[in-house]
Amino acid sequence: MSVQYNPTWRYSGNQLKRWRTKANVSREELGAASNYAPDTIKAMEQGVRMPTARVLDVADDLCGAEGLLSAGKEYVQREKFPPRVQDFMAREQESLSLWSYEVSLIPGLLQTESYARGLLGNRCPPVDEETVEGRVSARLERQSILTRKPPVAVSFVIYEAALIVPQVDKAQLVRLLEAGSLYNVSLQVLPFKRAMSSALAGPMVLLETRDHERLALSEGQSVSQLTSDPEVVTAQSERLSMIRTVALSPTESAQFIERMVDDL
Repeated sequence: MSVQYNPTWRYSGNQLKRWRTKANVSREELGAASNYAPDTIKAMEQGVRMPTARVLDVADDLCGAEGLLSAGKEYVQREKFPPRVQDFMAREQESLSLWSYEVSLIPGLLQTESYARGLLGNRCPPVDEETVEGRVSARLERQSILTRKPPVAVSFVIYEAALIVPQVDKAQLVRLLEAGSLYNVSLQVLPFKRAMSSALAGPMVLLETRDHERLALSEGQSVSQLTSDPEVVTAQSERLSMIRTVALSPTESAQFIERMVDDL
């Protein structure tokens, strides 16, 4: 998998390396002064990781940059989303309608803060705490789409397996009920006994933008594919239509979830 660079990170990292080299300061020295490992300093200089405010301030002082490195803090910001889904997130915010099917997870637009933090903080390989907090915040910000004006028509179908894992607590179930009660949101549960083979083929999201462009997102553990290919969009639409047909109705789904809440 190729490394994806953020241009601002890369430029800032390049300047960090130039000033450090000019001042004859080693990565080990800068790392010790800023409490980062030398390999982390290297990753920042290469643009793989975001040069943090602490590193830029410490390097500015050590290298005699007279504020030129510290000034970069204003422009270097952590990306809210991983590179592989940034395009989809931008399209999501301009969507007119959105349909989602999840097999094993609560959809991001419906997650509580606790559920999102547990999910994002339990990655393999692990990510740093700053990244986790940034992504939790970004995920919660996305949820404003459910109450945005003009309203977005949103439909969710969730396979029962996603509801019965230990990470789904009472608060998360109540969150689903609250979202499902919104007039522009439809929420359906697909019980185990109603699942067909096509429902086990993985999650998907379909959306239509304000320009009436139709897109399909297919996700895996480390790969996401967003496409406007009519054949793919049509195939995913037909698959989702079949799943929605056999799933519980929104009213039945609310009752299903309410029984789960009562059992906790």
